Amino acid sequence: MNSLKTLLKRSMMCILVVLALTTTAESISGVEASSLREMLFKASMEKTDDRTHSSKDVSLVKKLLASLSPTKTSISSSEKVVGPPQTLEEMDWSQYQQTKVVATGYTAGYESTGKTEGHPEYGITYSGVKVKRDLYSTIAADLTVFPIGTILFIPNYGYGVVADKGSAIVGNKIDLYYDTVEEVYNEWGKQTVDVYVVEWGNGKLSEDELKALNEAQEMQVFRTQYTKTGEE
Repeated sequence: MNSLKTLLKRSMMCILVVLALTTTAESISGVEASSLREMLFKASMEKTDDRTHSSKDVSLVKKLLASLSPTKTSISSSEKVVGPPQTLEEMDWSQYQQTKVVATGYTAGYESTGKTEGHPEYGITYSGVKVKRDLYSTIAADLTVFPIGTILFIPNYGYGVVADKGSAIVGNKIDLYYDTVEEVYNEWGKQTVDVYVVEWGNGKLSEDELKALNEAQEMQVFRTQYTKTGEE
């Protein structure tokens, strides 16, 4: 009986101590416990939103790398284990929509655009961004088929971001940007190829978005595959 009374006394003392501490904290800060919890929750959500906003331009890259896998792997003791893919062509692209297109090459020069280097719009695409040959290069397409901002993976060329259009680019045709006429003929010419739709565009493309795609740290291992130096 005495033990029970002692236990009850100790429990009551603990409750009183907790109540006293809570009251003291509220009186000092002027904030109720429930309000404090709400403030902390809102602050946490704001930080999360900031992180989400800052990583928006490269979220596609991370999602892509997470979803793609080598076309062949093995853990059998009788077979050699295949390591990480060394090129993007070795990835498994089967999960993306595949479309057959006729692909040609173009440059910013007079032979392709009718503009000389002195023209104020020389090298400027229909979307407003400058032409670029990189891991993510600017390409032209029929905008009723592939809207501005659509990202395609073109085997042996890399990623193409639809930034331009052309009078001769109608239907399932695309035009791949190269820096020189020699590169167009030596590296591509005209090919019928299966491309993969990585992401559909929304009709807009900015320099910042294109830059973020090309400079994403996770993609640098593949960048030199399609560029001479891997630099801008």
